[in-house]
Amino acid sequence: MGRPSPVTILVFVAGLGIGYFARSAGISRPHRTETRTADLTAIEKLHKADTEATLTQDPSSMANLFSDDAVNLGFPAPVVGKKAIQEALAKFRTENPDFSVLTYLTDIKDIQFADGWAIEVGYTEATYKMSTKDNPVNFPRTRGMRVLKRQGDGSWKFALVGLK
Repeated sequence: MGRPSPVTILVFVAGLGIGYFARSAGISRPHRTETRTADLTAIEKLHKADTEATLTQDPSSMANLFSDDAVNLGFPAPVVGKKAIQEALAKFRTENPDFSVLTYLTDIKDIQFADGWAIEVGYTEATYKMSTKDNPVNFPRTRGMRVLKRQGDGSWKFALVGLK
């Protein structure tokens, strides 16, 4: 096999240079920081909607926070699918009509992203009443993890919740 010609070497080096400068100029795909910022903003919107839905205890609003194939481990048995989650939430609401959430706080300490998924680790605490006659019950600060799934429109929904 012979040595490459000077023209081949020149074309190769020129291609490397063009690729390097195109990447430096941002001509390729969006930078990770831009995508991460957009993802964090969308996830913060999900967190606010989660707090609002939890405080109002509206089963439909709560179910809309989940992806279609989500799993909720917060019930006695795992509940799979957005429709089944909404039905379980509605059943709980029917069986406990006076149930109210007085406070609900999440404190997310870390979020890791991978291919349209996010894993967030943090703490949740709440105060609730099972009925108007009952004293408030404090749900202590508990460490947990939730898995989120990016939707086609760039929003995020819960894919797996209920881990401790």
